Amino acid sequence: MKNNQSHSISQEPGSPEPWVIQFSSLIPQGKILDLACGRGRHGRYFLNLGYSVTFIDKDLSGVVDLESHPSATLVEYDLENNTPFPFEAGEFSGVIITNYLHRPLFPDLLKALNLGAVLIYKTFSQGNEQFGKPSNPDFLLQQDELLRVFGQELKVIDFVQQKEANPDRMTQAICAIREYPRNIPI
Repeated sequence: MKNNQSHSISQEPGSPEPWVIQFSSLIPQGKILDLACGRGRHGRYFLNLGYSVTFIDKDLSGVVDLESHPSATLVEYDLENNTPFPFEAGEFSGVIITNYLHRPLFPDLLKALNLGAVLIYKTFSQGNEQFGKPSNPDFLLQQDELLRVFGQELKVIDFVQQKEANPDRMTQAICAIREYPRNIPI
């Protein structure tokens, strides 16, 4: 902590997704990006673990209580307005995304990961339309899509696509690491 004040972060916005918790220990110390953060349940979890967290969303009203937290950075930004991605290459040791899909961001997400960084991504997939929203194919991952998109450049630690219950939904999730380059003999 940067000062003597206690900065305990409440979990009122909801508990973190179990997929995120399962792989959180793989993320090296550094900055976390909570993309499309909503009420910030994942970023708050990482703040409690001692990470610096950047919360980004087009509406930050769900995380406004974190404005004075010394390890939280709030970025109000519309990720879908075709403007440049607001972060530098290699800026984050972890990128967390849940319940959000905007395919044009995929290359930027890869670039944002530092060496050794971890991507934890989980969202809705095809088949979810039988359970309600989202039902638009633009907001549903295709079969094996996260694996195809991120598996070429990152080491996949785990990947699942499944029907979940309570609530019923179809999801796809990946945890992957940007590996350090292997030594190549000269």
